[in-house]
Amino acid sequence: EQLEHTASEIATLSESEGPLAAGRVRLGVPEGLGSLLIAPAMCRFAVRYPLLGLDLIALSGFVSVPKREADMSIMLTRPKAGRLKVRKLSDYALHLYAHPDYLARTGPIHTVAELADHSLIGYVDDLIYSTQLRYHEEIAPGLTPRFCSPSIVAQWQMARTGAGIAVLPHFIAGEDPALVPVLPQEVSLRRTFWLAVHEDVHATSRVRAAGEFLDDLFSEAAGKLLGGNA
Repeated sequence: EQLEHTASEIATLSESEGPLAAGRVRLGVPEGLGSLLIAPAMCRFAVRYPLLGLDLIALSGFVSVPKREADMSIMLTRPKAGRLKVRKLSDYALHLYAHPDYLARTGPIHTVAELADHSLIGYVDDLIYSTQLRYHEEIAPGLTPRFCSPSIVAQWQMARTGAGIAVLPHFIAGEDPALVPVLPQEVSLRRTFWLAVHEDVHATSRVRAAGEFLDDLFSEAAGKLLGGNA
């Protein structure tokens, strides 16, 4: 006899059967990661979990899991407090990038010290939401961006149209034909993405399903995230 399930029965089954996970998950992510890596994978998510919706909160900052602004959040700094389940998703690499036209105007760059004479692109200092985004001081003390935005997508667009040199993740800029790396051997930064999930929801099928999808996505994207260091 063929069984037919109502929507409520499917939702009940979803608590124990991953593929039938139902409901909504709110996921907070850094803007660049959400826009360039996770959003393009939503078609696969839709096919894999036909009853599950996702709110992708891709902002230049973080929504708070402890404050219940999201069920789960991808973060640049591992949180040390709150009722959270935290695990590492992946490391990722960043390099300096510029448009070839910019380098043609200014001439080749041979040393890190020469960067002080160039138009650098970066974050607005008092709007930086994580210390992990303070790249320029790590590259060389005193480096100050000329063009600033709290949006990594805006910084990317500035660089790819020739405004200057930006520190960009490899997963954003590494495959962009409008950009070339600058001092790739001398300047190579690495950061980490952490997944934080509220304790109250971490065991639900909908959040487990979203977490498994992220694990698979990050595993498949290792080359894009880490470049030649994968």
